[in-house]
Amino acid sequence: MHLRLPLLLIAAPVLCFSADTLAVLPLFSGNESAAANLDWIGESAAETIQEALGSAGLMVLSREDREEVYRRLSVSTGTVLTKATVMKIGETLDAGAVIFGEFEVAPDSTGARTLKSSLTLKVHVIDLKRLRENPIIQHSGPLEQLSQMEMRVSWMLLKQLAPETAGTEQDFVRLRPAVRVEAMESYVRGLMAQNLDQRIKLFTQAARLDEHFSPPDFQLGRLYFQRKDYKSAEVWLQKVAKTDLHFMEASFLTGICRYYGGDFDSAIQQFRTVAAEIPLNEVYNDLGAALSRKNDAAAADNFRKALEGDQADPDYWFNLGFALWKRGDFTQAATQFRAVLERSTNDQDATYFLGRCLRGEGPRAGEARSEGRERIKTTFEDSAFRQLQAELKGKQK
Repeated sequence: MHLRLPLLLIAAPVLCFSADTLAVLPLFSGNESAAANLDWIGESAAETIQEALGSAGLMVLSREDREEVYRRLSVSTGTVLTKATVMKIGETLDAGAVIFGEFEVAPDSTGARTLKSSLTLKVHVIDLKRLRENPIIQHSGPLEQLSQMEMRVSWMLLKQLAPETAGTEQDFVRLRPAVRVEAMESYVRGLMAQNLDQRIKLFTQAARLDEHFSPPDFQLGRLYFQRKDYKSAEVWLQKVAKTDLHFMEASFLTGICRYYGGDFDSAIQQFRTVAAEIPLNEVYNDLGAALSRKNDAAAADNFRKALEGDQADPDYWFNLGFALWKRGDFTQAATQFRAVLERSTNDQDATYFLGRCLRGEGPRAGEARSEGRERIKTTFEDSAFRQLQAELKGKQK
């Protein structure tokens, strides 16, 4: 895909983007004849850079966001992109800067490419606000050391983009141990697979090839969670490392698994831990639900916190109404259920409990219709919170 470059890119001193959103694109292959077999390397580099920069506190757009824009612009992953196309992708993503590049694997004397082959990574950063490009980052080494090379490139990018948070390369790498290249390939091919069973197979293979490699644990946990296999999901989610970008989401999903397993005390602990770090509406809501199942009066306070963050969501109104109804505050509970019906007119549960409030009928022991009606949220939308954190951090400097 070729677009006309609107303005010349100007070589400039290193620029910092610590409060801007970053878009990381897959590196494309310089070995056109071998691109089909090597495309996973470009995806691996992008995934590693995205995870490393995100876990270091920078705001990085998700893989899903990038894939949606690729579809919208009819761009194929692995395609050699012009700078104009790169800029168009970044602008469509509303990114402040875009990271892209290329890789090349040199064949040996027989023309084969093996784990001993020399790999070169070249990474570019374009500041879309100033239309300037940072100095190219380049690193070479044997393909079998791909993980170490990606981490070195990630640290060099962090030094460019947010030098105040980069620290030393030694400390950066120590927190992110090397991963076997075979495990990385299985993991990335799992991300690229369209078939769900194939993804599970590849992620499981990656996890078994390198037990210290955390990303496949998260992906497996999330896939089993989507299948409502909460026992299997919890097993994998508990393996996610604290340094992993998705650790908090994994903790949140673990809390839901324990909630559905009836272990409300453990669920409460999980949700409180997450809320202390990332106080999202859905976290307060689920914490309130777990407390409500224990008949803890603090449930209503947490439902109110969720409602304060999003008054358009009828589930938050319902949960608060249900908690108030359970403790006999029928007047206030009725107000909440009416608010639910204003937002969702066909909500049968809200209609039912509003009637109970108007008749002054509270909970009855053993009544299945009125037990465990709390509504759980399963999506973890932390991007806006992280963006706000990054912006506030930038203003403090």
